[in-house]
Amino acid sequence: MTDYDPRIVSLYDEENPDGPDHDFYRQLAVDVSAESILDIGCGTGILTVTLARHGTTVVGLDPSPNMLAYARRRAGADAVTWLLGDSRTIPASPFNCALMTGNVVQHVPEVNWSRTLRDLHTALAGGGVLAFETRNPAMRAWEGWASGGRTARATPHGELVEWVEAEESAPGVVTLVSHNLFTATNDTVTQTQELVFRDRGTIQSQLRAACFDLDAVYGDWHRTPFTKDAPVMVFVVHSR
Repeated sequence: MTDYDPRIVSLYDEENPDGPDHDFYRQLAVDVSAESILDIGCGTGILTVTLARHGTTVVGLDPSPNMLAYARRRAGADAVTWLLGDSRTIPASPFNCALMTGNVVQHVPEVNWSRTLRDLHTALAGGGVLAFETRNPAMRAWEGWASGGRTARATPHGELVEWVEAEESAPGVVTLVSHNLFTATNDTVTQTQELVFRDRGTIQSQLRAACFDLDAVYGDWHRTPFTKDAPVMVFVVHSR
């Protein structure tokens, strides 16, 4: 993949701050008494470093060199092992818990998704817990993204004007084109991504095929059971 522009990376935490989603994953790690945690698609490491407390072994894995470079500079980064790559890079040592946060599973194309789940099953010790969230495709969130028009905000890099285009290019696949204009330099950074929207039934079938058993599907970060009109699906499963 084309890496993220370092200016965009530096703004990531402002757009995706520590919040109730991170609280959910931190509490889950406590609930399952996780001694070793894999954060796959860790990004800037904003959540990852907070998991590495009380002697817990934590590995942060991401395919973006610029994201990892930022993560390695954060306070607490020395307590985490940072690795560049995807699920094929997961270390051999078994983990008690694996997380995929920030809707990262939607960035995994269908051709790689089954392999990713198999790799995660191999990485988790018998009974190890996997948790992740993904947007509910029934709510068609991308339609709102494209209707917002241009917005402008002040950043350490000067004024930034942003707008997006989003189109369902195939059933369950949305092509998202993000435009970022730094007005001080008249420099536009454009990034194209394909996001996969899988429904609950599809994901549950894929998890079963990868030898995971379902513990819960929540519709928010307060562990409310999922309903068809919830914006998000939060899956908690364990390996068998």
